[in-house]
Amino acid sequence: MRPITPVSLRKIFPTASFIGCADCRVTDAYDQSGAVHPGALFAALPGSRSHGSAHLPDATRRGATALLSDRPVPESSLPQCIVRDVRTAFGRLCHALYRNPTQSLRLVGVTGTNGKTTTTYMIRAILAEAGHRAGLSGTIEVSNGEQTMAARLTTPGSRELAEWAATLRRAKHQHAAMEVSSHALDQGRLSGTLLDAAIVTNLTQDHLDYHGGMTAYQAAKARIFQHLKPGGVAILNADDSGASTFRSVAAEVAPIVTFGCHEGADVRARVREVSSRGTVFEVADGTTTAVLRTPLIGRHNLSNALAAIAACRSLGLSFSEMETGLAGLTTVPGRMQRVETGEPFAAWIDYAHTDDGLRRAIAAVRPLIAGRLILVFGAGGDRDAQKRPLMGQAAAAADIAVITNDNPRSESGEAIAHDIQRGWPTDRPNPLVILDREAAIFAAITAAQPGDGVLIAGKGHETYQQIGADKLPFCDRETCLRAIAARQTTSPVPAPHRIGVTSELTSGVETR
Repeated sequence: MRPITPVSLRKIFPTASFIGCADCRVTDAYDQSGAVHPGALFAALPGSRSHGSAHLPDATRRGATALLSDRPVPESSLPQCIVRDVRTAFGRLCHALYRNPTQSLRLVGVTGTNGKTTTTYMIRAILAEAGHRAGLSGTIEVSNGEQTMAARLTTPGSRELAEWAATLRRAKHQHAAMEVSSHALDQGRLSGTLLDAAIVTNLTQDHLDYHGGMTAYQAAKARIFQHLKPGGVAILNADDSGASTFRSVAAEVAPIVTFGCHEGADVRARVREVSSRGTVFEVADGTTTAVLRTPLIGRHNLSNALAAIAACRSLGLSFSEMETGLAGLTTVPGRMQRVETGEPFAAWIDYAHTDDGLRRAIAAVRPLIAGRLILVFGAGGDRDAQKRPLMGQAAAAADIAVITNDNPRSESGEAIAHDIQRGWPTDRPNPLVILDREAAIFAAITAAQPGDGVLIAGKGHETYQQIGADKLPFCDRETCLRAIAARQTTSPVPAPHRIGVTSELTSGVETR
């Protein structure tokens, strides 16, 4: 969908400097030179390794007619608009080209270390069952009212965001939920996007390879409140100490609504029943109460449900309007997703890839199994290495833990496993190390006994494994199903998967 409104750069950026012109009228804009078509503006964004102006010759060859940049390019003959913050300017321009679609869209943004995907799925499900067609943008998919596509990024770029919102408007959708990553906030991708509600689910360590430290990570997350509309609300998790630290910065720009099981939370819950069928809870908002249910297991999914409820309350929905949608969302791809085994043991796939995520996932399945918990997990390469020992500490709560490759990328799987083991408690059985992820999953399924539970963590919905520069087809769920089928048919497991792993897992000792 191409933009529909020509825009005057002088009007949008009155303090900008112009080179080679007094103004530029723009009909389209891109920050990737390869996407430029004749007549479009090229935005030269600063990058971590180079400046976008290095790609200006390519954009010019493709027909760019103007440049938006934070520095002049003397060797270019194109008209140039020079601004202080080109990322912010590019976002504002993209939304202006699409007639600022989020101004009329009831949009909820969800940030936090964990829980973003599930919370947005819950919001969409509640809204849909209440009669409000709703769009979705997040880690798994992007739904714009006309089609659903696999997501490339947790939060799209500025142009893609503006186009998504404009397509929702064209499709007569009035509501949407979107995941908002710390990377997107730090890079100004939300510039021009206006939110009716901004949720912080929690804050624990992640992405420090990018942000450098927790202070910068938190500061990036806090930028979500800058995108609230007048009258918008900040929604914070009262049960999470990390989320609660945003209270002061949020209060500067918006009213705050808190959620949780904490007695002082604005939207609070009291658990009535926990089982393999989910959680039944009583929710209260002031003097209004209701009994609701989510089929998604775990205390963390109760927290996600409360975040979604608080958001939908801010949009004007009643508890009764939320009941059907919340109860009808039986699964979120790769998030505590039950794999039917046909066997007297249980298995789940989950995206948990932080120490906090592992703790929550382990706590969720523990009450549902009578036997041992067998955990298969790893850590991504070329990412925050500081969290690896913490993941080891968290994973030690399982009865048997198998460390395997996640997406090792350019790093050695052995080195990543060693980093994880540095945090392993000395009073816990040593983990097994089976770096071949397929072999690790086959080993766990083969070793499971009646009453046991197998939790395969880290990749969730992903359908690839990145080793080096290659993205190889790989799906945890499909691998799990193949392992179950092999077990049921007593077909021999391929030799690399068979060597000693059953006895190792049964004993829970390391034989490296």
